[in-house]
Amino acid sequence: MHDLIIIGAGGHAKVIADIATANDYNIIGFLDDNCDIQKLLNFDRLGKIEDAPLFSNKAQFIIAIGNNAVRKEIAQKYNLSFATLIHPTAVIGSQVEIHKGTVVMPLAVINSSSKIGEHCIINSASVIEHDNTINNFTHISPNATLCGTVKIGKNCHIGANATVINNTNICDDCVIGAGAVVTKNIEKSGTYIGIPAKVIK
Repeated sequence: MHDLIIIGAGGHAKVIADIATANDYNIIGFLDDNCDIQKLLNFDRLGKIEDAPLFSNKAQFIIAIGNNAVRKEIAQKYNLSFATLIHPTAVIGSQVEIHKGTVVMPLAVINSSSKIGEHCIINSASVIEHDNTINNFTHISPNATLCGTVKIGKNCHIGANATVINNTNICDDCVIGAGAVVTKNIEKSGTYIGIPAKVIK
């Protein structure tokens, strides 16, 4: 059994705490800058995020913050050992790579030969088909579907119920709105909505 410290104290952190518990981690507490929050579920606040190095020899960490930019800032600022958490109900295919700090939530599907980068969120009931590449600090929202051989850049957010058709690439720093359908490569950072997805100017 590994000891774990959760960074963050919002609703996302509660879900991650459940996943960690389901994987037999011993959660020793959480870190958050909001001093008004002293409990996360049944776990105690240990201090602020800046206190993380004080515990670096005592536990692994997971950044339970949904905002990609904040997650990236924390991951790059502190030299910590990060856990990778996969809910027991997730379906993970053969030759799938999932890197440190990433969380795979309940009922998500990651099919064969897909590669998931560092500190990603693969949210509940999302589907990542075969041969996908999801780069670091990207969030795939609930019920989003990425068809076969899709490549998603760094720092992207794929909205709830969005669909990316097969053999499609999305560049870094893109937001795909909820319910949008991406039908062709996206080569310029921005926010895209609608069917087919088009940039908001």
